[in-house]
Amino acid sequence: MKIYKAKTKKLTGTDYREVYKKSFGFYRVICSRTKRRPYVRSSYFNKEKVFLELFWHHLRDKKNHRDKVRWMKYFYCAIELIQNSRFDPITKDNPNDKSEILHRFSGETRDGDTFYVQIKEEKRSGRKWLISVFPFEKRKRAPR
Repeated sequence: MKIYKAKTKKLTGTDYREVYKKSFGFYRVICSRTKRRPYVRSSYFNKEKVFLELFWHHLRDKKNHRDKVRWMKYFYCAIELIQNSRFDPITKDNPNDKSEILHRFSGETRDGDTFYVQIKEEKRSGRKWLISVFPFEKRKRAPR
């Protein structure tokens, strides 16, 4: 699988409010472009819309603030990846809902951090939704 090299850096900061203010401010700019659901157009899906609303709903449902901050730090990079990447993602049917397909794109920030962007596609309507953005974490081996 090829990795998209983003030109943007991940957001800085450790405090939830600080990172939220920056990432949600960027989201509000995208929202101001349309009267309806906020979206970006994807190069990989032939300039079809990828809606962003579901990402923020998932973010609000999370209990752990560390996870929320990790997701929001990569939001700029995720939007750039969705708009510009033409690399094939890992695609599979959603094991929890057979009427959906999950696409997982991989990217790398300008700093060299690897992250994943997950997009859900509804089979019936063809709508695509940004679900999550999360960093790649190397798993530690268990001691022998």
